[in-house]
Amino acid sequence: MSRIGKKPIEIPSGVEVKIDGQLVTVKGPKGTESVNVREEIKISVVDNHIILEPTNDERKTNALHGLSRTLVANAVEGVSKGFEKKLEIQGVGYRANMEGTKLNMALGYSHPVIVEPPAGITITVDKNVNITVSGSNKQMVGDVAAAIRSKRPPEVYKGKGVRYEGEYIRRKAGKAGKK
Repeated sequence: MSRIGKKPIEIPSGVEVKIDGQLVTVKGPKGTESVNVREEIKISVVDNHIILEPTNDERKTNALHGLSRTLVANAVEGVSKGFEKKLEIQGVGYRANMEGTKLNMALGYSHPVIVEPPAGITITVDKNVNITVSGSNKQMVGDVAAAIRSKRPPEVYKGKGVRYEGEYIRRKAGKAGKK
């Protein structure tokens, strides 16, 4: 059995869990998330805890057991606390600002780079260089943050570009020059 899958998921106060067959719907203060669990996994709510159990002892079911538990736990955490990713922009003239709900970035191109977040995701900009992507769905938050970073990934010679907060960029020396 999966070590992660064995752990029960505690339901925090203010979060409502509804199980309809293999569909787990979690409703909380930050929104509503749904997770469709495979039929190899049995779901139940006991004493304010969600418990997931495998129906057989196959290797694939064991892997799905841990995955399913993590997906349901992320949905519970997302609707209660929410998720966020922080990005920072480095480079002379590189900056970002919000125009309504759209993120407008100047990243050294001849045109502005505009990112429109999907429903359920909010983007905020602090001091023109710090971007925060937040929402209740962990996968969507990560996808939007990765899409923003992909507009100008950090380069290895000067370190200019969009990077995750605290991300280390290994620098290269550059040309040695004539002697």
